[in-house]
Amino acid sequence: MKANYINDFEQWKQEFTYSAQVQVRFSETDMFGHVNNTVPITYFEFARIEYMKRLGLMQQWLKGDGDLFPVVADMQVDYTQQVYFDEVLDVYVKAASLGRSSVDLHYWVVNDKGETCFTGRGAMVQISKATGKGHPWTPEEKELFENKQLISSEN
Repeated sequence: MKANYINDFEQWKQEFTYSAQVQVRFSETDMFGHVNNTVPITYFEFARIEYMKRLGLMQQWLKGDGDLFPVVADMQVDYTQQVYFDEVLDVYVKAASLGRSSVDLHYWVVNDKGETCFTGRGAMVQISKATGKGHPWTPEEKELFENKQLISSEN
């Protein structure tokens, strides 16, 4: 892999424990019949939300009276293989590193043959509505991100 956030691809792949499955819709393809280059970001978003729900953070953020919410600070996608309509993909997501109020999430997308289609990474920051600034993770939240036993949504 050429991605600058992956040192050892085989080791990097083994660190994923959570995935969400997506099926490529016709509307996500372009005139050449393959997935449009903007679509992997929506797949990452879907998997990220499912991952955060599994951690228990999404429910907290969605409370109407809550002060905290997540913001995507940056996103990177690396394309390794074309994907076509109706393919079923496993979108893996993991917390690669944790900051004071941010988390760097990594993504790995494989088809039903186990071939890597996309990889990616992106920083997400927990923001306070009151201050408009990053709000530190609690020790409990940090522990959730560090839990390596999280299993895929299909299991």
